[in-house]
Amino acid sequence: MAKTDIITRFLIWRIRHLSTKNFVLILSGLIGILAGLAAVILKTAVHAIQKFLTGDFNEAYANFFYIIYPLIGIILAFLIGTYILKDQGGHGIPDLLYNISKKSSLIAKVKMYSRVITSAITVGFGGSVGLEAPIVVTGSAIGSNFGSLMHLNAKKRTLLIGCGAAGAISAIFGAPIGAVIFAIEVILLEVSVGSFIPLLIASVTGSITSMILLGEDVMFTFNLSDSFLAAHMPYYFLLAIFTGIISLYFSRVVLKTESLLGMMEDPWMKVLYGGAFLGLIVFFFPPIYGEGYETLNALIDGDPQRLLANSPFFGEIDNPYFIILFLMLIIFIKPIASAITIGAGGSGGIFAPSLFVGGITGFVFAYTANIFGLPIALPIAHFTLVAMCGVMSGVQHAPLSAIFLIAEITGGYELFLPLMFVSAISFVTTTYFDKDSLYVKQLKDTGRYLTESKDEEVLDNIDIRKVMERDLLPIAPEARLGDLCRLVQLSKRNIFPVVNENGELAGIITLDDIRDIMFNEEKQKDIKIQQLMHSPPEVIYPDENMQKVMEKFEKSGAWNLPVVEDGIYLGFISKSRIFNAYRKRLIRQNLE
Repeated sequence: MAKTDIITRFLIWRIRHLSTKNFVLILSGLIGILAGLAAVILKTAVHAIQKFLTGDFNEAYANFFYIIYPLIGIILAFLIGTYILKDQGGHGIPDLLYNISKKSSLIAKVKMYSRVITSAITVGFGGSVGLEAPIVVTGSAIGSNFGSLMHLNAKKRTLLIGCGAAGAISAIFGAPIGAVIFAIEVILLEVSVGSFIPLLIASVTGSITSMILLGEDVMFTFNLSDSFLAAHMPYYFLLAIFTGIISLYFSRVVLKTESLLGMMEDPWMKVLYGGAFLGLIVFFFPPIYGEGYETLNALIDGDPQRLLANSPFFGEIDNPYFIILFLMLIIFIKPIASAITIGAGGSGGIFAPSLFVGGITGFVFAYTANIFGLPIALPIAHFTLVAMCGVMSGVQHAPLSAIFLIAEITGGYELFLPLMFVSAISFVTTTYFDKDSLYVKQLKDTGRYLTESKDEEVLDNIDIRKVMERDLLPIAPEARLGDLCRLVQLSKRNIFPVVNENGELAGIITLDDIRDIMFNEEKQKDIKIQQLMHSPPEVIYPDENMQKVMEKFEKSGAWNLPVVEDGIYLGFISKSRIFNAYRKRLIRQNLE
């Protein structure tokens, strides 16, 4: 029996025996399991590669391997992604958001496994990025393709994408609540109350899958021995401002570095130069190798000296002031290393790097304060974890996700108050200067517009060419007023485009422009159209998004505007036609 026949029979059975609501619940659990399985495979592959490459390091030569490993990883990821999988690396989440907003939540099948392969190689060989974005793309692709296979509409596919993302994050971090919040805050535009249940199911099944296969293997290993003190709140306020500033730096440096790499037209130049430069960075700063969670564990344990152990230059130095300087340099260099890894052809995300930079920021803050003898000693582990929350909130503009994620991985809610406080202040500080998250800015820098609400999504999906009106009668600039009067008798419209012999829009004339003179026979013979025409208040281009079109209507106060492409007149768009198309789309989506 053919595969399509089996699916068709199953769908017929499903329609008879299962409501769409219950079917989505079942799918959400299955997608959560598959996303969790993908996360387990990815984590296991990365650890296996790293163990193979660095397990028997000779300390005398270790750092020289650090120089070449990232370059090899980026080359392999680029080759496999470009020529075998036909899916190049990159951040992943910006593309995911674009697919949801602009492509009816349809994600290519290859993404169900491609990012697992390329990111495992990239990070396993020391690429300075995280696994969270690739596994979110993987889980989301699984959700999208299951939705398509089961012939679910775009709205349900979007929900299943969120389920895949929630299951993936939950499996990676063991934080099911934070994973659900992340899916809602970062991935999905809008979520109804009924949508929470599938997300919860996917998150739980993803986490359980990871626990069964990996046991208690978690990102961070520590116990919070110190209690939260209200007396620390002024210092948390300063930390929040500090993490907000670091978040701004992180986002802007990532974008600037990727922009500089983008100036190289030859992709192999980016791969070779980027990989070589990344290797040099890791040579001097070994903690930048890979994701960096071991570094964070060392800082949470209050043992920064472990970070210098693999350095050929600084391994014997045991000076607290040098440690502060070393860590501050890593804070400034890590965003560059992450952007180089992705921009040069590797696969990964900035989720883990933002946590990495945040953790070091918090450690430096508390460690420095304690060295200089403040009246009250600051708990280093607390400030390290809370700063991770602050930088994640600022970079990704996801304050709730950051709060619940860090609260869960700490194993309790002892730090809930400072997490909420620092996340909020960091978010406000960052958004004061940059209203868009790093993901949205990456889309805008590549010329892709992302809607900010469901209403905008509906409006922006209206195709200008489909609502454009072509029944307006054109007239040549050399024609006489009398010619226009004859067109008025034939036309049902009160506006006339003036188009030259090359099809270019020269101007427009409205009925109001000629009302006082149109019955004057002498003027009908003498006055040329080019004497009466005037420029339209705004011009619309067929590739513009509908938000920009509506801004032009509002700015000009017009109800009809011409559409031109390379100066050639195509037609007119009326505001009422747009509103009518919007209402139809909205009704159709609500029925779905």
